[in-house]
Amino acid sequence: MKSRLLLLAAALLWSTAGAVIKLSSLDAWQLAGGRALVAALFLAALVPSARRRPSGRLLLVGLAYAVTTVLFVIANKLTTAANAIFLQDTAPLWVLLLSPWALGERPSRGELLSVPVFGLGLGLFFLDQLAPGQLAGNLVALAAGVAFAASILGLRRLGPEGPAALVWGNLLAAAVTLPLWPLGPAAGVADLVAIAYLGVFQLGLAYLCFSLGLRGTPAVEASLLVLLEPVLNPVWTFLFAGERPGPWALAGGAVILAATAWRTLQPWLQERRSTGRSEA
Repeated sequence: MKSRLLLLAAALLWSTAGAVIKLSSLDAWQLAGGRALVAALFLAALVPSARRRPSGRLLLVGLAYAVTTVLFVIANKLTTAANAIFLQDTAPLWVLLLSPWALGERPSRGELLSVPVFGLGLGLFFLDQLAPGQLAGNLVALAAGVAFAASILGLRRLGPEGPAALVWGNLLAAAVTLPLWPLGPAAGVADLVAIAYLGVFQLGLAYLCFSLGLRGTPAVEASLLVLLEPVLNPVWTFLFAGERPGPWALAGGAVILAATAWRTLQPWLQERRSTGRSEA
């Protein structure tokens, strides 16, 4: 139960990205680099193991993570927050396909049944959002989904080394993007506050919760639980940046919330039933 709550906390923190990115006047490279540097410093302070020389496989996972975070910011600047998060959150489908090969984890019958339910919810949620003319942003977001799936599988495989991969991944992202900072607009106080928030909470703390939650949760189930993020992301974006979700979004959100609650509570309910039978 604790692992699943950590995953849901990660999804909640991730969901605030769209609104903050939309409100900032900085360009995608500046936001990606700034939040990555802040997140790296924040996580390095909390994860002593990250201060040692990384292994090759740790750097590889860090690279997948870096690609995910940078592409997501770029997608948010090129297309709507709803489109960006929907297309990135195709990750569970890739995890479902690859986890037996990459991790030796075969999805349970419940997880296999959950995928089309989540897919239905996501499809409804953005049926009225995928407007034409945003092809580049949509393709970038789709690539971010593939990279996110690789990050999930890699972090699950690393286990306790996962948080260290996050530190090095953020350093890689910052190293690639921060040299482009002078090409963008000048940063105001509000932009710097946005970068600090994105780095500490939306990226650093969120991915720390995610990597810890992954230790006790199969990769497929974890990738399904964090689909709470695309439900909440457009809500914050509507409240703070004025991007209004349509009626299909409300229907899809209800489906995903119900499926998320079921996937979170089902193992606990099953355990209680088993305990009741053994006591009887």
